[in-house]
Amino acid sequence: MRSEGKNILVRFLKRWQSMLVLETLLYGLGASVMIYFLNQNLLISIIVFLLTTAIASLFIKPWKVNLQSTSSFLDFKLESAEYSSGLFLASWDTLSDLAKLQQIKVSKKFEDSVKAVRPPGHLSRSIITSSVLILAGFLVYHFNLINYFQSPTEPNVPANTVIFKTKDSTNTDIKPPKLIDQWVTIRYPKYTNIKSFTTSKMNIKALEGSQVHWKLKFDSDMKRVFMESMSNDYPMILHEQFYRKKKTVTNSGFYNFKFEDVQGTMHSSDLYAIDVFKDEPPEIKLQGLKQFTSFNYDDEKILQFNSIIIDDFGIAQAHIIATVSKGSGESVKFREEKLSFDSKIDKGSKKLTLFKKIHLDDMKMEPGDELYFYVETSDLKEPEKNVSRSETYFAVIKDTTSYEFGIEGTLGVNRMPDYFRSQRQLIIDTEKLIRERKKLTKEEFNFKSNGLGFDQKTLRLKYGEFMGVESDSGLDIQEESPEAEIAPDSEDPLAEYTHDHDGDNEHNLVDTKDQEKNKASKNPLQEFMHEHEDSEMATQFEESLKAKMYKAMSEMWDAELYLRLYEPKKSLPYQYKALKLIQDIKNHARIYVHRIGFDPPPIKEDKRLTGKLDKVSSYRKSEDVKEKEAFLNIKLAILKLEEIISKNVTISENDKELFKKATTELSEIAIEFPGKHLKTLQQLKRIAEGIKTSKKAMTEVRQGLLLAIPKPDSNPTKTDLFLNNIDRLLLKELDLHD
Repeated sequence: MRSEGKNILVRFLKRWQSMLVLETLLYGLGASVMIYFLNQNLLISIIVFLLTTAIASLFIKPWKVNLQSTSSFLDFKLESAEYSSGLFLASWDTLSDLAKLQQIKVSKKFEDSVKAVRPPGHLSRSIITSSVLILAGFLVYHFNLINYFQSPTEPNVPANTVIFKTKDSTNTDIKPPKLIDQWVTIRYPKYTNIKSFTTSKMNIKALEGSQVHWKLKFDSDMKRVFMESMSNDYPMILHEQFYRKKKTVTNSGFYNFKFEDVQGTMHSSDLYAIDVFKDEPPEIKLQGLKQFTSFNYDDEKILQFNSIIIDDFGIAQAHIIATVSKGSGESVKFREEKLSFDSKIDKGSKKLTLFKKIHLDDMKMEPGDELYFYVETSDLKEPEKNVSRSETYFAVIKDTTSYEFGIEGTLGVNRMPDYFRSQRQLIIDTEKLIRERKKLTKEEFNFKSNGLGFDQKTLRLKYGEFMGVESDSGLDIQEESPEAEIAPDSEDPLAEYTHDHDGDNEHNLVDTKDQEKNKASKNPLQEFMHEHEDSEMATQFEESLKAKMYKAMSEMWDAELYLRLYEPKKSLPYQYKALKLIQDIKNHARIYVHRIGFDPPPIKEDKRLTGKLDKVSSYRKSEDVKEKEAFLNIKLAILKLEEIISKNVTISENDKELFKKATTELSEIAIEFPGKHLKTLQQLKRIAEGIKTSKKAMTEVRQGLLLAIPKPDSNPTKTDLFLNNIDRLLLKELDLHD
């Protein structure tokens, strides 16, 4: 019984809530339909429906109805309920025996009596209100009553129609001529293959060099009609009832139309923009090719790639400019060739994919020769074509270099080619060898380490040439040379198994007895003499640089030692020290020369050292140069507009002249982006011509002029005012929102 009675309450609750929701929807529907009849705008009608429904639901509150309020309402309306419908909401176990009997008694008559009860609400009122609103909107729409209460306005004209304003007309009874037809025909240059098109829009966007043809037709005769563009007047010629003007556009700008009727009254139109865009040069992209390619002598020396060329109005031609260089040094020779693509070039296409295969052998290239080439293309633009070229790509055939091997201790050492490695390259190769140690066999590792030691020796000898050391006799620095660390009487246990590359008698070409004889015959005063002819003294460096160079060469000795001992990791610190010393020498040897110097006047010997100053006069010139203030007329126009708006001052002839000058300056600013300042330019031109303008329009003009003035460049100035970061941010925000 309890569950059946509760279900009755739930069904009545849902019926009550549905009726309240229907009320809110009816209010929203009536308001939205009425608004739609008034303005024929579906979006606004939907917005009104949502707002009205939301407001009505706030008053009606259908969500506040619950089972307790439903039970109270039915107890009040039904006598058969005996104020006991709340028993259906209580748990059966919690009821007393008397309450259970009462629940059973009420439930027998409760369901039939609830069906006759109507939920509380004002559904009829919402229906009447919604019907009245819909009917009112329909009557206003049907009888067009909304225009009856509006003030008369100008006739509705299409958005693209040229509207003329009368200038300084004293006779208002005479009806001015009316424009009945307007057309603009734009003919792109012939090479674009774009057909001419005609439009009624006066704002023009055309390619540079396009021909524009204007046609205007009036309902009555004119005294004269002309087009005004950038302060120049161009008369329009009457032909077949149309006033016509042709012009080839090359730059962006503004223009407007003017005409003088038979009574001598001038009429002027708004300003319109001419936006001229340029023909862009072709774009080139090469695919399937690296910037630098090298080939061995026995390789198949072929370069093949695709060249994608894109242009906005068509490609005229494309080819490859290749340059072959032969030789080296002063005997290098260059040969330039123009190569064609293997693919056919379809002239006039906007996108081409061209293939090319270059055989270096066909170009008679030999080992050591280099090839430089780039793709060059041009479009169809007339009279001067746009020419583009790609990046330069390189190809080289490696020169053949022979290597001779000397087998010493089961290890080979390759002789150096014509070039030699720098200290930085040796460091890079040594670090690479250390990283690859686990991948290499012991023999390969020792071979490469010994080769790096030989490279280190060659580099040391090259630097020795700068120091005047012409033989591989080592360095005469006892405290830093590796030989100084070994006692003269000590016997090298490996001497009979090694080949001494770095000794004084490397290949046993000099008898040791002769060496001892030369030492005995040495001049005892030699160490106290400064011999310029001695190779040791024949150096271009000063003493400090010379000492650094010796020290660097000493570090190279140590680096080479560990490389020969197959311990490149211990050699690295000495290589880095040598590199640092070499860099210091380079920086120390730099010479800085002033590009501009002072050349004093020649000295007169007869006046020199006389001490007479009577004919000596100084010259001083003082001049104040005033920089012309930029956009002065625009700034004065802003001040004048502020005065007119605030004090309601009439515009004088001098003010009109000022506004005309400001219009010219604004045209110069807006010439780059014609559409940006077009509205401001139109309104300012009306004010300059004496056409009556509202204060709101003047305010918009003033704001537009303020935004048009470019901000001045900030110059460094000294100030005693301290500003922290917060103050600077505040001033910046104030400046942005001023």
